[in-house]
Amino acid sequence: MRIHDVSMPIHPGMPVYRNREEKRPAFAVTRDFDAQGAGVRETRVSLDTHTGTHVDAPLHLFPDGTGVDRLPLEALVGPCRVLDLTGVPGGIRAADLAPHGVRAGEFVLLKTRNSLREGFDPSFVYLTAGAAAFLAGRGVRGVGIDALGIERDQPGHPTHRTLLGRGIVVLEGLRLGTVPPGEYWLAALPLRLIGLDAAPARVVLVEMR
Repeated sequence: MRIHDVSMPIHPGMPVYRNREEKRPAFAVTRDFDAQGAGVRETRVSLDTHTGTHVDAPLHLFPDGTGVDRLPLEALVGPCRVLDLTGVPGGIRAADLAPHGVRAGEFVLLKTRNSLREGFDPSFVYLTAGAAAFLAGRGVRGVGIDALGIERDQPGHPTHRTLLGRGIVVLEGLRLGTVPPGEYWLAALPLRLIGLDAAPARVVLVEMR
């Protein structure tokens, strides 16, 4: 068994969406050891719910949508498949996905050239609305991508709306650069934040040998 940690490390200098300072994590030590090393250390963490590798909930796009704490665990743990889309330069289209034989019930992770870049790139590879409709039509249970957003500058957020509106899990901010395409066992468990639109997650892929 080999475990791939495909989560982004969380720290104040990490990449954040569009480099917006208000999205940057902040750590503050609230208690610390004394000069003799006695006592305890405690830290307060300030995070945007969409920090790093995270799971979007329907509430992100729909006022009456489900919060991240109510997503079914069955959708977040189980078999998945990493698809190699590193040859796609911009928006992933349905035609780019069709050769991969996407099946009903799959959780597909889209490995793109995003995984080869450092920092936030405003021209990141994303999933087009047509490709989202294609995946929804195939009946996938989840879609993940190696970008901090699954869509880019699409008015009305049609990619999110298509996926989240069909109960399809959206997983953003993956790091798939060292992960070969193929089948894995996925564990993508977001923090259990009650009634919120998203939550950071520690995501691992288990490769069974």
